[in-house]
Amino acid sequence: MEVTLREKEADDWVYRGEGAANLVLAYIGSCPAFFRKVMRIRKAPRNDSVTEIRTSPSALTAHERLLWKDVDELIASSDHEVSSQLFVLHVMKPLLGSKYVDAGMHVKVSRGFLESIEKNVICQRPAGRVDTAQLDMHCDYVLLMSDHSIFTHGNLESSPCISVEIKPKCGFLPVSRFVSEETAIKKRVTRFEMHQALKLHQGEISLLSEYNPLDLFSGSKERIHKAINDLFTTPQNNFRVFMNGSLIFGGLGGGAEDTNLCIAKAFEGALMSIIQADDGLCTENFLTLVAEAAHKSGVLDRLLEVQKLDDVDIEGAIHAYYDITRQQCMVCTELNEEQMKVYTPLHSVSLDESLRVVKDYLIAATVKDCSLMICFRPRKEGDLGSVCNNIYLESTKQTFDFKVVHRIINLVQLLRVDFDCTAFAKINVHLQKPLSFSCC
Repeated sequence: MEVTLREKEADDWVYRGEGAANLVLAYIGSCPAFFRKVMRIRKAPRNDSVTEIRTSPSALTAHERLLWKDVDELIASSDHEVSSQLFVLHVMKPLLGSKYVDAGMHVKVSRGFLESIEKNVICQRPAGRVDTAQLDMHCDYVLLMSDHSIFTHGNLESSPCISVEIKPKCGFLPVSRFVSEETAIKKRVTRFEMHQALKLHQGEISLLSEYNPLDLFSGSKERIHKAINDLFTTPQNNFRVFMNGSLIFGGLGGGAEDTNLCIAKAFEGALMSIIQADDGLCTENFLTLVAEAAHKSGVLDRLLEVQKLDDVDIEGAIHAYYDITRQQCMVCTELNEEQMKVYTPLHSVSLDESLRVVKDYLIAATVKDCSLMICFRPRKEGDLGSVCNNIYLESTKQTFDFKVVHRIINLVQLLRVDFDCTAFAKINVHLQKPLSFSCC
């Protein structure tokens, strides 16, 4: 029998954080079915006077159903939240590995439940997030997942957990022959660094991040450690730490401040209950632990492999997009005869090949925007072992169990291709202005 969460259950859920598309809540009630679970609820733009309600029997458009025609359950779904969960289950989980992906399950909710949640959390949400979006009151379902900031089993008082959430971003530079001379900067400067420059230009951030995704995905222990340190120094919304499920470092729903002396000291103090190091060395040892786990798990290698399914770049995928949607290619209308020679072959391939190009691009876009959750639990003396992976931290003589899980944001819609092409054009315009890059 399907359970529906109603208004009276709303008080059992507390604000955990949010991104651009979803809000996340954690369960604090007494129902065993929701113990150590988190809930993800879709948001809707606040400036929409009327939220669009689909009358189609499918959550996907006709072109999206063509794109995912090999996934029967996905194209048959009539609810957007359910289709997102099926996308993770049937598309992303096989690619990234079943032990690294939690597809979750969908739970039916009433409008009263959503309205109560909206009212309960509004004071905890960052002002910028509140101004731009609210909960989507037309949701029939929400996504329920295990809380991967803690271990599923064990007493948190006797076996405390500490976890880190990282947004790795895109870990490679494109080599596609479809990248034009006008946008060749993409082959020298990471997508993350370009977005940083744009955000600084638009006043969204006050300081460029020191983080370089190429370090994290390098396969080198030293460079991975540098990446983790840089994320800690300038976390923005890309690095958060939880202790027993409660945030102790980073921002809840928006970007965090750069790590100053006061923040660093408070974090050092919080770590002392888990990391057995001299005062002043807990943070250093924790960041080493994170870097070791990221390297040992091999999860970054697989993530990068899936990101590289985008082998033609947006400048190639946009042409396949126009062929699938049977629209005139607006990019080609702005090209000269010599430039057309590069892109004409993309319009000469079969429909199946165009579908492959766009599908791979959207899958890659999904993993470029996912998060990694790495959770640690120190082993006690006398523990007989664990089925979990473990790391021995030589400097503190401690062994830690750890687990790694991807957090997939959403089913990426076909319109993302057109949006990405427009968005990059906007970034490129700003990059022609005097914004400096150290590697240029």
